[in-house]
Amino acid sequence: MRLVGDPDRPHLITIKSGTDHTEAMERMSSDRLRVLRELDLSGYVFKKDSPSCGIERVRIYNQDGMPSRQGVGIFARAFMKQFPLIPVEEEGRLCDPALRENFIERVFSYRRYQDLLLKSSTRQAVVQFHTVHKYLLLSHSQPHYQALGRLVGQAQRYRPKELAVKYGELFMKALAVKATVRKHVNVLQHIIGFFTTKLTPQEKGELLGVIEDHHRGLTPLIVPLTLIRHYVTIFDVSYIREQVYLNPHPKELMLRNHV
Repeated sequence: MRLVGDPDRPHLITIKSGTDHTEAMERMSSDRLRVLRELDLSGYVFKKDSPSCGIERVRIYNQDGMPSRQGVGIFARAFMKQFPLIPVEEEGRLCDPALRENFIERVFSYRRYQDLLLKSSTRQAVVQFHTVHKYLLLSHSQPHYQALGRLVGQAQRYRPKELAVKYGELFMKALAVKATVRKHVNVLQHIIGFFTTKLTPQEKGELLGVIEDHHRGLTPLIVPLTLIRHYVTIFDVSYIREQVYLNPHPKELMLRNHV
């Protein structure tokens, strides 16, 4: 069996029995995790249909030899236990535009959170981090958005490092919740409230029209976002301009051109 933990350095192991297989995989996983801990990872993509790397629906067999797809690969399980906040995905699922956009968004968000921990985990830094991520969080999960708001609202109750750790755990759970068209429309409507009174009737009608087109699935998210960014610049709406939601990942990736 070949287990690829690093495409440039594949490992070969010989399997003699089910027990030997499991023990060998566990040793391999432990060795690999020691290497990965030194790499400052921001995300991890597992091999499709791999019995060692599948993150869900891995085929397992009961004592009678009957298969079911309820398992998790040995290495994948060990990785997610060791790095619970790091975004993970299976390569095959990245063919889906929505899943791909969500994964890359989480990767960049996790990197920003890691930078927060490295540079400054003061209470004020955590509050500022939350402030610029508000609408990104709302596009994923309103319950998590509200919970995180309560957490930073009670920041003085926690030591700075404790606050940052608690925030990070809930932050990544929030982003793991799937964003939907309905949630995006809700966020877009919140955002335009900051400058809608400054628009002419024609401008307001055009903006509401492109948001409705996105709601109906006629245009990708990038269309209303582009128009909103235009007005945010024209009217100098600094609070919205600083929101990560408008640019959660490099525009060159064009991820929002398809969702």
